[in-house]
Amino acid sequence: MRLSELATNPGSRKKRMRVGRGIGSGKGKQAGRGGKGQTARTGVRIKGFEGGQMPLHRRLPKRGFNNIFALDLVEINLDRVQVAIDAGKLDSGAVVNAEALVKSGALRRSRDGVRLLGRGEIKAKVTFEVHGASRPAVAAVEKAGGSVKILAPPKPVEEPKKDEKKAPKAAAPSEEAPKAEAKKEGGKKPAAKKEAPKKEG
Repeated sequence: MRLSELATNPGSRKKRMRVGRGIGSGKGKQAGRGGKGQTARTGVRIKGFEGGQMPLHRRLPKRGFNNIFALDLVEINLDRVQVAIDAGKLDSGAVVNAEALVKSGALRRSRDGVRLLGRGEIKAKVTFEVHGASRPAVAAVEKAGGSVKILAPPKPVEEPKKDEKKAPKAAAPSEEAPKAEAKKEGGKKPAAKKEAPKKEG
């Protein structure tokens, strides 16, 4: 057996089809794409088209809904917490919350909070403060002598409302206005109008 005699198994390597290399090649001119039009191009949007009648995906009813208020909680199992404690990255004597888990490297990010799951076993006595926990996880933590405190969901930050432009209120006429005018005129009171004498007969 020489190096030059080595070869692959027959049929294991196949030459790829070279399209668009002349009509005589069998895959020239249209290159296997048929005629012109929408289907001869990429990005075809005709798959759901049914000749103009209502397509199947629009005839079927909608089901369910998306909860826009649902929290995006990051899940972590007990075995991962125990590995972080054994490695010395997580202090079992301190409160274990989302910030401590991210700082130790057990989680990459906390998003809306942390949910504790019960896979694996925890040996250390740990106090957890998380936004959610499964029943097996709570039972395992309490069996090891620890505790789990479920935090309230974080409140969404409300945007400050724009102050509405209020029209300036018209100043009510006050009794002090005529007094101020009288002072300007030298303290003289406005003269009373004299009544014209009535003509007799």
